[in-house]
Amino acid sequence: MKVALIIEWLDASRGGAETSTQQFMHELIRLGVQLEVFTRSRIPSRPGINVHTVRCKGPLRALRSRDFIRRADSAAMHSQAEIIHAISPSLAANVYQPRGGTIAETIVRNRAVRKSRSAQAFKQLLQYTNVKERMLLRLERKMLGDGDPPVVLALSDYVIRQLHEHYQLPDERIRKVFNGVDPDTSDAATRAANRREIRAMYAVPDDAILALTVAHNFRLKGVHTLIEALQQVRAEWHVANLRVLVAGKSKPEAWENLVRRLHLNDVVQFVGPTQRIRAFYHAADFLVHPTFYDPCSRVVLEALSSGLPCITTRYDGAAEMVADEVNGFVLDMAGDPRILAERIANLCDADVRRRMREAVGGLPAADMRKHAEAVFEIYQSMVEGAGGR
Repeated sequence: MKVALIIEWLDASRGGAETSTQQFMHELIRLGVQLEVFTRSRIPSRPGINVHTVRCKGPLRALRSRDFIRRADSAAMHSQAEIIHAISPSLAANVYQPRGGTIAETIVRNRAVRKSRSAQAFKQLLQYTNVKERMLLRLERKMLGDGDPPVVLALSDYVIRQLHEHYQLPDERIRKVFNGVDPDTSDAATRAANRREIRAMYAVPDDAILALTVAHNFRLKGVHTLIEALQQVRAEWHVANLRVLVAGKSKPEAWENLVRRLHLNDVVQFVGPTQRIRAFYHAADFLVHPTFYDPCSRVVLEALSSGLPCITTRYDGAAEMVADEVNGFVLDMAGDPRILAERIANLCDADVRRRMREAVGGLPAADMRKHAEAVFEIYQSMVEGAGGR
């Protein structure tokens, strides 16, 4: 089976959606799919994957993105692929998988990060002047609002709610295929060695409680809420042996200033991007992901796969895997440091952590191989005429 895959950017350094797509492609090749990939990223072809780097013209970012959509759609339609699977919005696609969630929900949740109504109103004004964002929103509305929308693959129930709320998309055009990650198969010796190494690297004592946060967009993922919560954990719950590592490529200067202002220099360290995120999971005792928006967080799924209890919010599709007060905590709202501080303090209790780690160990894996197999079955049913256009 030949599948044309359209995604504007495919560099794993850009974030979770791109990393997931690369893992997904690998699993499709294992299933015998021949991929024709149309992207602006310059990555090499390899067996099973023929990469077409689409060179785009235009003086503005929005115009270059629009040119990519036009050129990629045309090339995919001439590729003789049986399925055109778009990660980026595309009018040529018969399968749409918004790994970053819908454009409409992304816009709404980026406003929610702002604390005051006036700040949210100003952000809304800026969004109206964002030419690329408005162009993508119009395209997605056209894709999903016409009389013959593509089959949409939803990573989570949260994404299904987005499709219903923003586009009134009928259920018969939606297939839920829960997100997946590569499972953590590390043995006990490797986990112990990683724990010692990472803690020694960042001067975290063996007996300290170590929380981990992983994010490329600190504002959207709630790092400011975390820092404010840590001040309350120290002041109100008197937890003295808590340490926090924040991993990710976001520029940390503003957050480092907040850490200094709240006198948390001995608690929080920003470690930058890493290619060894699994080792950080092994070093940590739990994950904190107080996100304002994630269609289905890879970070939470990877942490659970590594055995960590997780704190996240209901604005994360991966919260489906977190049973509140069983293997972690799900916050009803993002941006409330008081509630987050209470949940962090709960996980600083050794008995609570032990109970939750045992519960995490009984979870079914959110496996990328199973994810790809489910998508492949949908491809097959569409090619055979069941559920396609």
